[in-house]
Amino acid sequence: MSSADSNTPASNANRDHDHDHGKCVAEALASAERVCEAQGARLTPQRRQVLELIWRSHVPVGAYEILDAMRDGGRRADPPTVYRALEFLAGLGLIHRISTRNAFIGCSHPMSEHRAQVLLCDGCGQATEIEIGTIAQGLTDGAADLGFAIADQTVEASGLCRSCQSTAH
Repeated sequence: MSSADSNTPASNANRDHDHDHGKCVAEALASAERVCEAQGARLTPQRRQVLELIWRSHVPVGAYEILDAMRDGGRRADPPTVYRALEFLAGLGLIHRISTRNAFIGCSHPMSEHRAQVLLCDGCGQATEIEIGTIAQGLTDGAADLGFAIADQTVEASGLCRSCQSTAH
């Protein structure tokens, strides 16, 4: 079954608030290196740092939060530099923009073409990327019926994750 047909979360790690983020970062950076190599692109130290900052947790992070973290780490950075890095990373499918939060999350499976759906927890702020092919296809088909051609598709849904639901009771 292809990932587009999968009804399972792309990454269950996002549901576990106590998992090892270091492993997430290491896997994301390794995937980014492979994607860049395959595309003939270069993951510069600055782009790599932006990607690391996005993956340091599963909470969507904004451009100015990234900028502040870079400056706190002693790096000279300005907004255009961060925005160029974000554009580069998004262009290669390494991150997703979360429009409702004006922020970014790391892509759980950048090596495969897909249309993401993102679950956003209103309690803890975590984001979980899933991919349910029938949602993506249904949206594409519905748009086509109306003569609309979708250029980009990320579905965002907000609610409460399992952990926040259990603490709310």
